[in-house]
Amino acid sequence: MEGMFEILQESPVFKGLGSERIESLLREVGYQIKKYGKEDMISMREEQCNTLQIVIKGSVKGEMLDLSGKVIKIEDIPAPRPLASAFLFGKNNRFPVDIIANEDVSILRLSKESVLQLFMKDEDILKNYLNAISNRTQFLTRKLFFLSFKTIREKIAFFLNEQLKNQGGNEIVLKLTQREMAELFGVARPSLARGFAELEKTGVIELSRKNVKVLDQKGLLELIKS
Repeated sequence: MEGMFEILQESPVFKGLGSERIESLLREVGYQIKKYGKEDMISMREEQCNTLQIVIKGSVKGEMLDLSGKVIKIEDIPAPRPLASAFLFGKNNRFPVDIIANEDVSILRLSKESVLQLFMKDEDILKNYLNAISNRTQFLTRKLFFLSFKTIREKIAFFLNEQLKNQGGNEIVLKLTQREMAELFGVARPSLARGFAELEKTGVIELSRKNVKVLDQKGLLELIKS
């Protein structure tokens, strides 16, 4: 794939390595490129995770079913991020979610043996990999905490508080569409809209299209802690 090695320079796994070094290493250990169309299933939950997969074109999404059978989107994963890197090693190395293509995608695949060879050939790749799986563990911990909230208002409050930390100030620009947010929260769009409306009615937030102004941050935190 043209430009693949330049793209991989931005991947968490190959951070700090030049495209020529990446190309040399990958040609030494061997790799595959697989292509998928929109809505294609890339990996299924509980499927054995025997290869490291890195998105090099397009984006995919991780989804799972809750106990009621409702689809919950965990996150979108754009190029050039790896998929389920924390599950390549260990005793129960199976995919934790279904991974589905959002659009036409290309995936770089490396066998477990090839990944181990890369660790031995370049210490920076090993360090990058350990940092990447540590970051993913922290993300999944926050995600589990988020899913533990019982009401939509609590989920919205937690989400807005996280956005405040990332964006600073007391105003938030929502980068997700209403459909994407509903999938993230595991609720219907009308229910999500009602949740935002309730928070606005109680004076916690002020809505203006994709902008949210937090008027009562203490009230927002109280919803999370309740």
